[in-house]
Amino acid sequence: MAKPRAAPKQGAMETLLAGIALFALALLLGGMVFFAAVVAPRAFRVLPPEMAGRFVRHLFPAYYLYLLGCSAAAAVALFPLAKPAAGIMAAVAGLSLWLRQVLMPRINAASDAAKAGRAEAEPVFHRLHRLSVIANLVQMLAAGAVLALFAAG
Repeated sequence: MAKPRAAPKQGAMETLLAGIALFALALLLGGMVFFAAVVAPRAFRVLPPEMAGRFVRHLFPAYYLYLLGCSAAAAVALFPLAKPAAGIMAAVAGLSLWLRQVLMPRINAASDAAKAGRAEAEPVFHRLHRLSVIANLVQMLAAGAVLALFAAG
């Protein structure tokens, strides 16, 4: 009869969780910076404005799912290691869900209304868009801070 295997050492589990957390944080921050610094500006530089807007609009649902997945993975991996960092990443995940499910549809509706000629919709669009940019920046700063603090360890 085979001997039962011993449970992995606590150090090995912590190392694995730390690796998962760092990987998820790096993917999250890298994806956010790439989208904000390369994808969106390039789309508006090389495509006609209407086409660029449609292109970016179609990317956002997947973008927010990406943020949600990476930040949730980081939160789960960090939970046994650094609860405050896990809480921050859980908040980033929650904000991603809110941005995708609540704010993004409102931005799209305001944009559509403004394009249909409803003058009152344009300032609403700009206000909501500004809110989404600020929320994304907050997420980026939070992920960067957690990554820097956790990596410095």
